[in-house]
Amino acid sequence: MWGCGRFVLQVLLRQPAVRSFSLTPAQHTVVVERWWKVPLSKVGSPPRLYPRRHRVYRLVEDTKHAPKEKMELILTQTVEKLGGRGDTVFVRKSIGRNKLLAQGLAVYPSLENKQMFAEELRLLREGKPDQRLQTRTGQLTLQLLKRSKLNINKMPSDEFQLTREVVCRQFEKKLGVVVPAHALSLPFEPIKDLGDYWCDVTINGMDKVRIPMSLLPYEDQSADYQKQLKAQRKLQAAERDSQADGEDAAVLKAASDADEAEDGKDSTTAQTQQGSTLLPTENSDKK
Repeated sequence: MWGCGRFVLQVLLRQPAVRSFSLTPAQHTVVVERWWKVPLSKVGSPPRLYPRRHRVYRLVEDTKHAPKEKMELILTQTVEKLGGRGDTVFVRKSIGRNKLLAQGLAVYPSLENKQMFAEELRLLREGKPDQRLQTRTGQLTLQLLKRSKLNINKMPSDEFQLTREVVCRQFEKKLGVVVPAHALSLPFEPIKDLGDYWCDVTINGMDKVRIPMSLLPYEDQSADYQKQLKAQRKLQAAERDSQADGEDAAVLKAASDADEAEDGKDSTTAQTQQGSTLLPTENSDKK
């Protein structure tokens, strides 16, 4: 019995060890070099290595801590926060393999795919107007301009005029949108008087959006003027609050006076009713 168990144990120990995938550490490449240089040997003879000195190594690079390379893909559909169809993006390999490629949202940037999307983009830009489609950036720009309003402060010079070039510069300064002069149209040009106006912007020659525009008086942007303007706004807010408090007090006083008047009327009516009830009793007593 003991000999049989010993034989089974020996057989199990002779079998090669099986590595578990769950316990296997990640495999990385480590670049090292010898601390001591190996001396040159004679022609045809192997180099002479010292057993201790030439087994000391110095770490040069550990790929475990190296920055991971990103994957280049071409999007086949519009992906939020990445881009639209035909855009080349660089994402992490986990996102590219597990999401974009698995769900059919992107393809590898092969030569055939690049040529196909380049031809598609050329047709979208140069094709017929009814066949053209707005790009992803064009759609985002359209949504931004629809909810925007352009306020332009008039310069102190008497010769200031609002032209298309000035409006284009204000678009880039105030809204961060580059609008070429040929894509902008004004109701009339030049504009000199203060007031509310509008302008039309054509995006990629397809979609047109109307944006409200106001020409405001000149404001000094210096620090002293800003402090003075802030103090004036505080005073105006305090005056409005005081006026509102006065109006509330007047309303409360009027309401209280009305209540007192109603109470006085109620008391007088009660007194008259008491007098009318007392008169018949007095007459009966006299009889």
